[in-house]
Amino acid sequence: MTTSVRPRRAAALAVLATAGSMLLAAPTASAAPGDNGDIKIHSATTAADDPVNEPKVCDFYLAAFNFAPGQTVNWTVETQPKVPNGPTESGVLTLPTGAGKTKNLKLPDGTYKVTWKTVGGMGADKQKTFKVDCPDDPASPNGGPPAGGGGLARDDAFTSVAGAAGVGMAAVGGVAWLRLRRRADGTAS
Repeated sequence: MTTSVRPRRAAALAVLATAGSMLLAAPTASAAPGDNGDIKIHSATTAADDPVNEPKVCDFYLAAFNFAPGQTVNWTVETQPKVPNGPTESGVLTLPTGAGKTKNLKLPDGTYKVTWKTVGGMGADKQKTFKVDCPDDPASPNGGPPAGGGGLARDDAFTSVAGAAGVGMAAVGGVAWLRLRRRADGTAS
């Protein structure tokens, strides 16, 4: 019994059309006006203008980059996962030049999440997860119970643009798979 290739082609074209429409409907990668800045976690010994993000620190500060001049950013550092009455830090950064930093911060060893929002910004809160891990030193003020565990140390969150790109890659892979299944005589296997 032979099967017609046309229904398979129609199904493949429907998958491609759906994937293409998802790619076209995906939001652009640009942020809302005023939401383009980034916060980096810096060890207390890292230069303020160094764009590196350090996901494992002891004494640290937050460095702000690429904000519009004159913007203000509200930020909070809390345990990850959130621990009721756990250690936190928060503050406001005013950025006359679009860049700046907090004072040095000290928290107990553990995993934390920094969340920030540009005052007057249109986008959602941005966040990063990092770990405070100080060497065992009896004189260190960082001793005490862990602040929490779990979570992923990451610099950037998964975006809808990345998701749409994944759908596109899956569609291209499906077409390649269908083409590879053809026999030498041009019929599908």
